[in-house]
Amino acid sequence: MLGPFLSRYWIGSLENYNDADIVMIGLPFDGTCSYRPGSRFAPERLRLASWGLEDYSPVYDRHLEDVKFYDAGELEFPLGNTQKSLDVIEENARQIYSDNKKYLGIGGEHLVTLPAVKACKDKHDNLTVIHFDAHTDLREDYLGEKLSHASVMRRIGEIIGFENIKQIGIRSGLKEEFELMKKYNTLVRGSKDLDKIRNKKIFLSIDVDVLDPSVIPGTGTPEPDGLLYRELAEWIKYLQDFDIVGADVVELAPDYDKSEVSTAVVTKIIRDVLMIL
Repeated sequence: MLGPFLSRYWIGSLENYNDADIVMIGLPFDGTCSYRPGSRFAPERLRLASWGLEDYSPVYDRHLEDVKFYDAGELEFPLGNTQKSLDVIEENARQIYSDNKKYLGIGGEHLVTLPAVKACKDKHDNLTVIHFDAHTDLREDYLGEKLSHASVMRRIGEIIGFENIKQIGIRSGLKEEFELMKKYNTLVRGSKDLDKIRNKKIFLSIDVDVLDPSVIPGTGTPEPDGLLYRELAEWIKYLQDFDIVGADVVELAPDYDKSEVSTAVVTKIIRDVLMIL
């Protein structure tokens, strides 16, 4: 065979699914985007950008090759059919969990979290979702559509119980959503608020618009007054001692940032998440 050939998989990925503890899946879906579409292009661009990363993290003193993860590539979705797209994600997530591996999704819009959590909940009863986001995502529906990135946490709360959602970085939403957050005490104001869930299984969902638009302009719904990268990185490091059984990183829309800095930042966030899984 001629070569060598450039890899289009994530830097440090194992070559064999069976050898991995973590399976990364690309989720190129933005079918319910309500403002700026384009997050479907994120998984491929993130993979290419990963080759600009160092494979060593001085924060965690680990190489990616020590993580034992497998990049399975991108799922193919039936364009225009939201439910079938979600079914494809759920089927693949269930397979990963049935093989006693951890799931890592890279999206894509935030609705892709719903089927992954469904599969995770069937594997792990004692489940809490830690949700980083600028937006509440707790609407009953968006323009009459219950399956929406704006209602993803509402649907998840109906599955795992709203008391089992913990939200960080929220700064935008309807009054009714904030009232729901207050009712179930979902908003996390400091790390001590998470200590009570140390005995729980954790699904970690990071919508990258939790970061300030000055850090990541390349997202579908930018919201001022967000976290800086260092603040998010410190949260992720704090979670390394929690029992995280699944995760996703969503809502990068790379084409809104021609400098590609947004993509570089999200690539490093994903490396951080791999280090704590």
